Amino acid sequence: MDLLQQARAEIDRVDAEMAALFERRMHAVADVARYKAKTGKPIFDPARETAVLDQNAARLQDEGLRPYYRAFLQKAMDVSRAYQRAMLGRDTAAYQGVPGAWSHIALRRLYPFARETAFATWAEVFDAVQNGDAQAGVLPFENSSAGDVSTVLDLLYTHPDLVIARMCDLPIRQDLLGVPGGTLAQVRTVVSHTQALAQSSAFLQQHGLATRTWSNTAEAARHVAEQNDPTLAAIASAETAGLYGLQVLAQGVNTEGDNTTRFIVIERAAQPPVPAPGLRLALLFTARHEPGQLAAVLDRIGARGFNMECIKSRPLPHVPFEYYFYVQLVCPGGGAYAALLDDLRAACRTLRPLGVFPLDTVEP
Repeated sequence: MDLLQQARAEIDRVDAEMAALFERRMHAVADVARYKAKTGKPIFDPARETAVLDQNAARLQDEGLRPYYRAFLQKAMDVSRAYQRAMLGRDTAAYQGVPGAWSHIALRRLYPFARETAFATWAEVFDAVQNGDAQAGVLPFENSSAGDVSTVLDLLYTHPDLVIARMCDLPIRQDLLGVPGGTLAQVRTVVSHTQALAQSSAFLQQHGLATRTWSNTAEAARHVAEQNDPTLAAIASAETAGLYGLQVLAQGVNTEGDNTTRFIVIERAAQPPVPAPGLRLALLFTARHEPGQLAAVLDRIGARGFNMECIKSRPLPHVPFEYYFYVQLVCPGGGAYAALLDDLRAACRTLRPLGVFPLDTVEP
């Protein structure tokens, strides 16, 4: 038996042991799910998961394997959460659009075992989660080149029972899709979501192409397939081309090679979030309409050791020319979270913790 055969035989033996251990682990996961159902605890506890990953990775003697083992355990914990959701009937995830939309692609990466439900608008996704028709909703929040999806932020503001449970960055490659047999030279008009058109503006101008906005990229692709017109093309993903029988006429038409969309997962608020070092904290607040009040809020954030990654302002609903603010912070260690909230409640007119969550990157 040569070295390759020996290695494969050893892997087969280990896999057989792991199959039995997997069953034991999942039986214990089922007990955890039943306990959480009785106590109302959330399925996803990011602080607990971070602690478990740190503890187990430290057990490996081979330090070079620790990051790989950590990634292996993270996948196991993702599967465990999916199993708990299925056991408890909490495995419905909502998105806006149709199959092949980037929100649908992000949902499948985050919840590969979920029961998917599609809605026509972002507001309907929020309402589905608010009403309990879906346990999670996956929505675009920001793009690295086109900026904020402000409507989603405003919907967060107007749905006070919902929180951000997770956030992920999805690298986006927009392709130009046309009917089979068509060519780029034949295309005269391109349809897509306004964000996709904005991200691809340089390509569109270079080729002198007219544009029409569409509800989302996948709907645009479906429209092109239905029209079967070689002068019409859509900007969407290559995955979407396969779903609707289109061909890729040009790859990577988005201007930025590192184009990335940040998606959020919304859920109903359960128990207060528990921060841990490196987790993100999102807050919504309004400042008193007096000189220096916004600066005072930001000073208190820095004084407590929170690194502010971003701040966004949006008009307050029904209050002309006044604004609310969204900030995203990186949590330090220790008990800084409670102290920060106490400080901000004294400094802000209104304050709403919007979630403590991990920030991941998922592959398209």
